[in-house]
Amino acid sequence: QLKLVQSGGGLVHPGGSLTLSCAASGSTLEYYGIGWFRQGPGKEREVISCIRMSDGSAYYTDSVILRFTVSRDSAKNTVHLQMNRLLDEDTAEYYCAAEYLPRDVNAAGMCAAGRTYAGAIWGQGTQVTVSS
Repeated sequence: QLKLVQSGGGLVHPGGSLTLSCAASGSTLEYYGIGWFRQGPGKEREVISCIRMSDGSAYYTDSVILRFTVSRDSAKNTVHLQMNRLLDEDTAEYYCAAEYLPRDVNAAGMCAAGRTYAGAIWGQGTQVTVSS
């Protein structure tokens, strides 16, 4: 059974960088997409990035594009989220989630607005706090 364990996160000053990791066990991620989500204080959960593990193609929402980079390490069954130029508003609990992706669904499709991710497998979450 697939399980995701997250690492990384912590406290960083505005403008700083952090890397989050999402390590999978119990199954290869080859046929999955990994989404990164966050939920800030008093806010709803939002998806911020998705990566299709079979080819590494990625999608970013407007709130993080050009600042965050998602990458895969297929050998280690792990996905990383490199976060640069962090802003106060990036403060949130961050989650990764895995979904089986059919061949005709790309990373943008996984990140499409309005999806509930009801069948996804979730990591435990990790806190990122951006503060001076």
